[in-house]
Amino acid sequence: MFIEVNGYRFNTVSFGAGPRTFLGLSGWIGSWELWQQPFELMSPSWRCVSYDHRGAGESPVPPETITPETLTDDLFALMDALGIGRCLLGAESAGGLIALMAALRQPDRFEGLVLISATPAITLEAAKALVDGSRADFSATIKSFVDACVPESHCDHIRRWGRHILLRAEPEAAARLLESAYEREFSVALANITVPTLVIHGRQDTIVPLKIGEHMARDIPGAELVILEGVGHAPTMTRPQEVVAAIERRFVKS
Repeated sequence: MFIEVNGYRFNTVSFGAGPRTFLGLSGWIGSWELWQQPFELMSPSWRCVSYDHRGAGESPVPPETITPETLTDDLFALMDALGIGRCLLGAESAGGLIALMAALRQPDRFEGLVLISATPAITLEAAKALVDGSRADFSATIKSFVDACVPESHCDHIRRWGRHILLRAEPEAAARLLESAYEREFSVALANITVPTLVIHGRQDTIVPLKIGEHMARDIPGAELVILEGVGHAPTMTRPQEVVAAIERRFVKS
């Protein structure tokens, strides 16, 4: 369903009708499809919601409107439009910055955070090559990025799927989604997060190295760290069963 908030139209999806809501944020120019497989497993007992954030998938916007603040504003506006008073908020990769900013702004809206291959900040050092590559040769940059995200063997189908997802974005939007974060040095004071947090990270992640996940789990009060062995940067796509199992161990009462 397409929903108009903050002056733009966003592609949103909702599966299941459980008593609790899980809302999934994707990173960089990832669409809601990065959550497709976990949602298939969770929807019998959860309401599972996601959307293409501004500049990704089928939610195009003028690139100059993209900032971490507008992405956070969109999250709350879409929650309100979808009748989500409170949810478990999942975020992968660069979506982690938005989830953490949201948890600081309105912690009572979230019963927990699930940070998957996530980062609390986007740095010039980490992102400049992707920004420049998006503007110079978008297709080649996406291919290299996806290959690095999914080092697992027997995952050619996931790499193909990932390329198709990311290439739906406009190159300039892809650049601005990263550039707007590092040019103003957005980061989060992790010690101020009061929402119960689960950090899930692949040991073979070279996009957001495991040491960043360990740092978040150490600095967020009471956070739990789950390390997935032999997994790269896209566990929602390559190991959805393990991701969902970790979420349910942490947030589903027996």
